[in-house]
Amino acid sequence: MCDAGDLIATGPDGTPPFKAASDSGQQFAALKETLTERGVFRYHDMFAIAEHHLFHHPQLALAAAHRFPFVLLDEMQDTSDLQQRLLDKVFGSPSTVVQRVGDINQRIFADGPDAAQPSSFPLPHAAQLPVSRRFGSKIAALASDLTVHRRQRIDGAGHEGTIALLLFDDDSVAEVVPAFERMAAAAVPRQLLLDSPPRVLGARLTRGGAQAFPQSVSCYVPGFTAVLSQATGSLITTARAAQAQRQYGDNHAAVTLLWKAIRDLARLTSSGGLPPLRRLDRDPATAGGRTRLLLHEMLTSPLDSHAEWAVFTARLVRLLPDLTQSPLKGVARLADPLAHVPYVAQPAAVLEASADAEQGVVLSVAGSIQSAKGETHAATLILECLERSGKKHDVHEVLGLLSRQQDASEALITIKRAAQLVFVGDTRPTHLLAFAAHRTRAEPHTEAMTARGWIIHDIETL
Repeated sequence: MCDAGDLIATGPDGTPPFKAASDSGQQFAALKETLTERGVFRYHDMFAIAEHHLFHHPQLALAAAHRFPFVLLDEMQDTSDLQQRLLDKVFGSPSTVVQRVGDINQRIFADGPDAAQPSSFPLPHAAQLPVSRRFGSKIAALASDLTVHRRQRIDGAGHEGTIALLLFDDDSVAEVVPAFERMAAAAVPRQLLLDSPPRVLGARLTRGGAQAFPQSVSCYVPGFTAVLSQATGSLITTARAAQAQRQYGDNHAAVTLLWKAIRDLARLTSSGGLPPLRRLDRDPATAGGRTRLLLHEMLTSPLDSHAEWAVFTARLVRLLPDLTQSPLKGVARLADPLAHVPYVAQPAAVLEASADAEQGVVLSVAGSIQSAKGETHAATLILECLERSGKKHDVHEVLGLLSRQQDASEALITIKRAAQLVFVGDTRPTHLLAFAAHRTRAEPHTEAMTARGWIIHDIETL
């Protein structure tokens, strides 16, 4: 952190973990200096360095403010107090016009205990934009009841969609997503689904150590993986998942997913790190251009052959030193994540006879609620997942909140966190919003949800 112009090594919470004069404090400071020499910085480090330069060279702020007399800050709700303080120092001049846009109720990152700044977002007199043209009155009413940070009545001016609650038990978890896909096929025009495949979202992607079930997206979606970069075959597994996303028409998400996996692998053998995808050179003669070509081939080529996969990975290993601008160390660490593993096809969902055989269903795309922030979907399913305390399920807690007609802003912190994430997810769809909840947990709330106009389905009957 920067304190009165001096850089001080701190822990994750922004405070020094040891007294500066202690042996541990001196070792900690030495470690930080070593990391700095290697070019290893956290985001907070970069903010502290920026604040340090502003303190010692205040003319930098004047130059930036002169260069940018009009500033638009989007997604302001996810700007931390530290970031806001820096922005105020640079663009706080009366000669600069600053417009901030965001939805405080879609905030997904938590600040520390710092006191609010005078320019905290949103200001009391900030203009509200309560009308959404994405969805209709039913989803708008639900979203309004889940505004945690700032109570707001949202007006839906879009398509009057449907809200459904899908009930399952331990033996029918794997049928939840196929049932949702069939509902989407019946409720949403097919072309909309082809342009924007149904999305399946959860607060947690993979299982943890708790015994509760289901816990995550992986419990509902057979074959879904969000593996660690060191796992055997992790890159080819990710490449296949990216190919599936590309098949669904989301090229940007596909290449982003694959590049993220490669960046994670590069950290195992290099201190240089890989740049964001957008910064890769497009000239075919450069390392960036050759990398773009490799990414394209990995997304469009069959990945069944051991020999062809070995060619891909060998090209990647040769490119890494040029991309990271540093020699590779411990290349043996890449053996497991770059290994070829056979593809195991998942059994296709069998449609019931009542399904429209001519139209069929459009397969859904699974991911986290957090990753879908800002997106618009034709149909969205929010899966009941174990919240981070490991003791409660998020959708169940939100159903209880709604059935009791409790003010979300006054709920327990664990319930507020669940409501906050569900709010982000339930404001994505235009036509169909569905929730999946275990029957034993959800049944006490079904009457109240029916009274709200929701459709309740037991997936065994779909």
